[in-house]
Amino acid sequence: MSEVRNTIVRLLSAMGSAREVQQYLKRFSQLDAKRFAVVKVGGAVLRDDLTELASSLTFLQRVGLTPIVVHGAGPQLDDELTKAGIEKRTVNGLRVTPPQALGIVRRVFHQQNLALVDALHAMDTRATSVVSGVFAADWLDRANCGLVGKVKRIELAPIEASLRMGSIPILASLGETDEGQILNVNADFAANELVRVLQPYKIVFLTGTGGLLDGAGKVIDSINLSTEYEPLMAQPWVSGGMRLKLEQIADVLRDLPSASSVSITRPSELAKELFTHKGSGTLVRRGEKVLRFDSWEGVDKDRMRALIDSSFAPRHLAADYFERIRPYRIYVSENYRTAMILTLEDVDKGQGVPYLDKFAVLEDAQGEGLGRAVWQVMHAENPQLFWRSRHGNRINAFYHEQSDGCFKAPTFKVFWYGLGADFKTIERCVAHCVQRRPSLID
Repeated sequence: MSEVRNTIVRLLSAMGSAREVQQYLKRFSQLDAKRFAVVKVGGAVLRDDLTELASSLTFLQRVGLTPIVVHGAGPQLDDELTKAGIEKRTVNGLRVTPPQALGIVRRVFHQQNLALVDALHAMDTRATSVVSGVFAADWLDRANCGLVGKVKRIELAPIEASLRMGSIPILASLGETDEGQILNVNADFAANELVRVLQPYKIVFLTGTGGLLDGAGKVIDSINLSTEYEPLMAQPWVSGGMRLKLEQIADVLRDLPSASSVSITRPSELAKELFTHKGSGTLVRRGEKVLRFDSWEGVDKDRMRALIDSSFAPRHLAADYFERIRPYRIYVSENYRTAMILTLEDVDKGQGVPYLDKFAVLEDAQGEGLGRAVWQVMHAENPQLFWRSRHGNRINAFYHEQSDGCFKAPTFKVFWYGLGADFKTIERCVAHCVQRRPSLID
C-alpha cells in the first residue's frame, strides 16, 4: 500500500510541488474518515464523465482517503420521464414528482448509483451502493410538489459501515418518511444537509463547467466570502443558477468550521484541486475579514512577528523591525494568517510610491485563496506598487500575474504595477530595491 501511495504522490507532484502534495495529504489524513470530504455529483457528470469520475475517486482511495459521494440524476430522469409521456414540471426549481413518476425515479437512481459503483469496482476500488436509509425525510409540499421530500434527519449508520470497510459510500438522493414512503430529494439539498451533520473539511461539487464562471466565461479561481460575497452578488452576470449556488454555498459555510471550504471543479481535475495550492476550479471559503491600519497602532505586533517568522522560516524578522519601519498601510486577516505591509518611498519626484515590504501567508493558509483576497483589498486602494522578491520564491509566478513589469537583478526580481511607461520612476524603484536594507535575518 505504501508503494502505491508513493507512486500516486509522484503523479500528483507533476501537478504541483511535492511539498504541497505532502502538506495536503498530512492535513487530510489527520481527519476522522467521515470528515474528509463530501462530494456531490450531478447527473450530467455521471452521464458524460463517468470514467474520469471513477478514476479521480480511485486516486483518493489509493492515497488512503475515503470521500462520501452524493449523486443526482436530473438529465437521466428527464429522458426517462419523457419516454413515459410524463411532462416535466418544476416549482421553485424543484422537480414535481407525481405518483406515476416515482417508479421511474427509483429505477433511474438505482441505475445511476450502480453505474458509478460498477465503474469503481472495475478499477479495483472499494465502493458501496447506498440507495436508501440515510436521508430521513418529510413531505416538502405534497399538494404542489407531489412525492418530493425535505431532509429532516441524517442516519449515519450506512455511511459509517461503509467507511469502516474502507469503502466509498455512494449515496442516491432518495429520502424516506418514517412510514417508509420513498420521496425524491434534490441532490444539492441532500448534500447540504449531510454536510451540516458531518462538518467535513472539504465539500466538492463536480460539474462539467469546472467551476463558477465570471462574466467573460472564465473560471473564478477563489472566492473569500468575507470580503467578496456582496460585491460578487452585485455583478449583473451573477444570476439564475449561479446566484442560487452561491447563496447555498454561503449558507452552508456559515454552519461549518472556518477551515472548511467548497471546491467546484471537473471530475478529471479533482486531485489537482485538492492537492495543489493553485487548484483547478473555484475554491470558496468563508474566509476572514481584512483589517487595515495606517500605523503600528492597533496592530498586535507579537502576532505579526510570529506570522512573518513562520512564513519566512528559517529567516526571521529583525529585532528592531517595528522601530525601523514606518508603515504606510498594513493589511492583515483578522486571525493574523496573512498580512501585507506597505511603506511609502520617495522615488517619484516627491510624490512617493507604495512599496510592498512584506507579504506573509501562514503555511496552513496557503491554497485557501486568503493571500489573494488580502491582495485584492490592497490592490483596490493602491493603484501603484513596487516590490522585490528573491529568485526561487514560490509565489513569483503569482507576482508575474499581478505585475505590469519585472526587472531581474542578481539575487532578486523587482516587480511593479501602475507605473505605466514612466521609465525614470521605474529606474528609481529598481535602485531603491538594490540599496534597501534587508529586514529578514538569515
